[in-house]
Amino acid sequence: MKFRLLFLVFLISFSLFSQVNNGAKLDTVKRASLIIDHTNDQPKATISQYRIITLERDTTFVDTSLTIKKEYDYNYLRRDLFGLMPFANEGQTYTSLHYTSKFRTSFPEFGYTGKHFNYYQPNDIKYYSVATPFTELYFKTVMEQGQNLDAFVTLNTSERFNFSIAYKGLRSLGKYINQLSSTGNFRFTTSYNTKDKRYYANFHYTSQDILNGENGGLSNPENFEGNDPAYNERPRLDVYLKDAKTTLIGTRLFLDHNFQINAKKRNNNLYLTHQINFENKYFEFNQATVPTTITSSSGATSTLYRFGPSFAAANINDQVRYNRMYNKVGAIYENTTLGKFQFFVDDFRYNYYYNSVLFLTAQTIPNAINDIINDIGAQYEYRKNKWNGKFQYSSSITSQSLFDFNAHLKYQHNDKNSFTFEYQNSNNLPNNIYNLHQSSYINYNWYNNFKNEKHNSLKVEANTQWASATLELNTINDFLYFSNENTANLQLVTPKQYDKTINHLSLKVNKEIKFRKWALDNTFLYQKVDQSDKILNVPQLVLRNTLYYSDYYFNKALYLQTGVIFNYFTKYYANDYNPILGEFFVQNQKEIGAYPNIDIFANARIQRTRIYLKAEHFNSSMTGNNYYSSPNNPYHDFIIRFGLVWNFFE
Repeated sequence: MKFRLLFLVFLISFSLFSQVNNGAKLDTVKRASLIIDHTNDQPKATISQYRIITLERDTTFVDTSLTIKKEYDYNYLRRDLFGLMPFANEGQTYTSLHYTSKFRTSFPEFGYTGKHFNYYQPNDIKYYSVATPFTELYFKTVMEQGQNLDAFVTLNTSERFNFSIAYKGLRSLGKYINQLSSTGNFRFTTSYNTKDKRYYANFHYTSQDILNGENGGLSNPENFEGNDPAYNERPRLDVYLKDAKTTLIGTRLFLDHNFQINAKKRNNNLYLTHQINFENKYFEFNQATVPTTITSSSGATSTLYRFGPSFAAANINDQVRYNRMYNKVGAIYENTTLGKFQFFVDDFRYNYYYNSVLFLTAQTIPNAINDIINDIGAQYEYRKNKWNGKFQYSSSITSQSLFDFNAHLKYQHNDKNSFTFEYQNSNNLPNNIYNLHQSSYINYNWYNNFKNEKHNSLKVEANTQWASATLELNTINDFLYFSNENTANLQLVTPKQYDKTINHLSLKVNKEIKFRKWALDNTFLYQKVDQSDKILNVPQLVLRNTLYYSDYYFNKALYLQTGVIFNYFTKYYANDYNPILGEFFVQNQKEIGAYPNIDIFANARIQRTRIYLKAEHFNSSMTGNNYYSSPNNPYHDFIIRFGLVWNFFE
């Protein structure tokens, strides 16, 4: 309670004793008018000369303003976490509250999806063009014994050549036993174009490692949920695994480039394109002590083998490797009136493997699966006036039965109103972990030949001056998932394929109401699933309401935002997490949710530095200990965290 009182006193004193400028405007964005000052002998650069470019050539500008969106993005993933429920320690996995189509690839991926939330994919990497060297430093405190830092610098050696280097590092011990997070994400990018602008290239290299202590959740949840103050010291709570850990390591080389055949750009142009992606991944589950000793609330002890019998009595070390090579070659015909017509062929080859073949009584488990997949496809792209559209179809020409059709159409009525329509119909190969897995745990060995998943998704999005809304309709056939074969304290998780149709609907609405210096930002998510069995489980309602106050102080030298964030989702049978697989599995024994989560924040902007202070889960001691991130893993208690984002333009 002392921490809470100190935090409230801080907020009140900040408001009472600061100098208020009532004539100050609250709109801090105004990016086009922002001027970066240099020495008197050098010209000034506008913010529009500091460009951020995606792989799809969409361009935005560096934004040093302080808005409520910046508050939502200020976290380990550096993006809005609405629809995700973090685990107790920074750098762990997340429970997905919102099922979304996320336009997917038809190719088989590695799996271990619970470990990939902080893994940068090719589309996550940005490229840059800047007038002067640009640096961004992100810092945030963590739960216990550690810090989170993301450092980034980019510069142009000439107008045509840019490179950037970035590293995000995290170490956090956590409040519970065996919950250490230690991660690192290194990124290097470079962009180049020739003087005549006939050749463009974007290249990046990433090296990423994600290490997590895996405690398997609470072995006696009643101790957490009870009122015994002794267990307010979270290390006293017993967990299933005291020395298990997982490691995900990945490196990637990626190049996307194109060449204009005709010497000068005209109304009709012809391009050659090529994209190559080579990636290696490695996943390891390590557990020194196999049996778990559980102490009940009465003090009695018992021994449990959480994941069933194993071949090894100790020092389990499951390892799997995956590498992939993707090449895409195409030709584009561009007509300035009609748009771009592209025809391409791609080559995808992968190898997913263990060290040896495993011979079981009922089945022989091979050590590897690999394949070569070739697709042929076409794409049409149109960008003119208020319309922006892209339509793509591809189909396999090798033995696999794959196809993918996706369409994206956007109408920009004006600066405040736009409408987007997206559709995808795809036939996707299963991730490799569903078809092959080897482990020292006997029940975690399988070799399958599952059918392809079929996805049919429609998404309509409206961003207007009155509100923003997104409607998604998903139809899934042959859905792949993991389930637990045991309803007691054991986790005997195996892959399954659902032979019936699943229909999912979601409606997300956002509306911000402003009155003078006050604002109320509301986000509402409604979901409905039509299925014969409880396979795809999501909460029906997810809410986020933020009431905040904004104003300038000290003759506009400081801009302050302070407020309260209310998060809530309805009770449902959330998927549980399995550390051996790094995946979530379906369960129907325990519901979580229906508890409020309140954060109080005070953020400030001084020149191009944004300072963040937040009391997270402020109400943890007021609502009872029923707050879980997954059925067996509690969310974190009340904690005060702070940090900053600091930008340099030279």
